[in-house]
Amino acid sequence: MRIILYTGKGGVGKTSVAAATAIKSAKRGKKTLVISTDPAHSLGDAFNIPLDSEAKEIMKNMWAQEISSIHEMEKGWKKVQDYLTALFTSKAVKDITTEELTIFPGMEDLLSLLRILDYYENKTYDVIIIDCAPTGETLKLLSFPDMLRWWMDKLFPIKRKALKVFKPIAQPLLGIPMPEDSVMGEIETIYKKLDEMRNIFSNREITSIRIVVNPEKMVIKEAQRSFTYMNIYDFNVDAIVANRVITDEINDSYLDTWKTIHKKHLKTIREIFFPIPIYIAPLFDKEVVGLDMLTKMGEAIFKNDMAVDIKHSNRIQKVEKVDDEYIYTIYMPFLNKEDLSLNQKGDEVIIRAGNIKRNIILPRVLMSLSIKGAKFEDERLNIYFGCDEDE
Repeated sequence: MRIILYTGKGGVGKTSVAAATAIKSAKRGKKTLVISTDPAHSLGDAFNIPLDSEAKEIMKNMWAQEISSIHEMEKGWKKVQDYLTALFTSKAVKDITTEELTIFPGMEDLLSLLRILDYYENKTYDVIIIDCAPTGETLKLLSFPDMLRWWMDKLFPIKRKALKVFKPIAQPLLGIPMPEDSVMGEIETIYKKLDEMRNIFSNREITSIRIVVNPEKMVIKEAQRSFTYMNIYDFNVDAIVANRVITDEINDSYLDTWKTIHKKHLKTIREIFFPIPIYIAPLFDKEVVGLDMLTKMGEAIFKNDMAVDIKHSNRIQKVEKVDDEYIYTIYMPFLNKEDLSLNQKGDEVIIRAGNIKRNIILPRVLMSLSIKGAKFEDERLNIYFGCDEDE
């Protein structure tokens, strides 16, 4: 099975690109599902067909679905949510804000993604294309099992048993409800499913992420930031899709200035994301809505390529902590190390080597640190970060 996640800043057109990719896949004979996990669904609008929380056949070999986050929350988080509501209201007046507080940021999106796990385990489709929430912040949450693993494996079973013993004594003394065993069981189930989902999403032979950008400075910056974190969390970004590009084929003197601006931004996109493949979706003269226009978009982006093939699988960036310093490793093939220069500016590192220029957005942990040195070996640039000696 192939899983492709499309993400990007809100409004860049990731839903249209995801739908266009699904059509291209279905026309090649792949049994394809395109699914929206974005709470602000627009997949049905893209197809101009009403969708709901169950998969609906749109054309031969293709189904579409808009996941109901409320339904998924009730199915996967209900007992925990009921307990938290009871806990919060045991010492306070119950109102709607209390219930809202029991839904943690990103939890709805995360539980929506777990529906993909069911499809994967049942091998329901050949290809699943996911229209994610903007910027893919939800994907970061999939790394939580890595942080919680020791606690869940070692302490959680002990805590669960202890609660069974002490609940009758502790509850009246403390005056607050203690969780039932079913609540603890639901937490454990969610943890295990998230762990499975994390393994599937980080498997480079199954899953890849594609970032959709527009040729605009603010959008490119956001895409850079997402790209950095995707790499750090070891998710495979295999392609960038530049959408709504005014290309040379568009002959309109009114758009000449914008054409020049877009060329400049496309050059920046290619430099920033090298060696990730860049695909271009031109600005169409009609709104991209309905099967015909989405088919046209898919053909324009991928042409004769297999749209769902893995386009790139090397990890581009990695951060390791060794003693008191951090090593930021960046994959940079064809780099001439004799011409190498580095410059740190705020949250960016600018790398130059001859005609090659790369702007790297730093993760938060490195922003307050200084570059201490660099070494180039095996097509990888290792940049060493640490605190200044007088700090």
